[in-house]
Amino acid sequence: MAAVAEPLLMTVAQYRQLPDRDDVIRELHWGQVVTLTRPKMGHAKIQSRLVRLLRPKAEHLGVVESEVAFRALPEYDLRGADVAFVSRQRWDATPDDDNLHGSPEIVIEVLSPSNTKAEIREKAALYLSTGAQEFWIVDPKRKTITVTKGEGDAGVFIAGDKLPLSMFGGDLEVARIFE
Repeated sequence: MAAVAEPLLMTVAQYRQLPDRDDVIRELHWGQVVTLTRPKMGHAKIQSRLVRLLRPKAEHLGVVESEVAFRALPEYDLRGADVAFVSRQRWDATPDDDNLHGSPEIVIEVLSPSNTKAEIREKAALYLSTGAQEFWIVDPKRKTITVTKGEGDAGVFIAGDKLPLSMFGGDLEVARIFE
């Protein structure tokens, strides 16, 4: 009986040596390179709206930005958050030639047609176990936002609802995200 070869895990350092490609986005998930397609304009518009709406509410505590690269698992993981909130202390402490270690305090995923339920569950578990206090799933098709907190509490918010911003104070009108 032949032994099955285990796949070699790629480190972040090895991943950074890969040649750049303009046609796709690549991330490192659990030591494996994953190729993602570039999102369509509707996805980018929601990301932009979220950044624009959250920045004034969070700027006294940290940074809200789109496409924040972070190392959920220090040596074998490098991902990008569609939108993220990172505390000022962690943002400033991250060297310019590296990426944020651990997940941002808030990770926001704007769903794409290619996302699977299993993939989203895996992301929620990983991010919430590596530093995220909240994981948001923005569903453009259903116009909902699901917020899962580190304790496992989850809530679904729809147009007409105000999403409480527990980390910043205040709230956010869900309908404004989907305008």
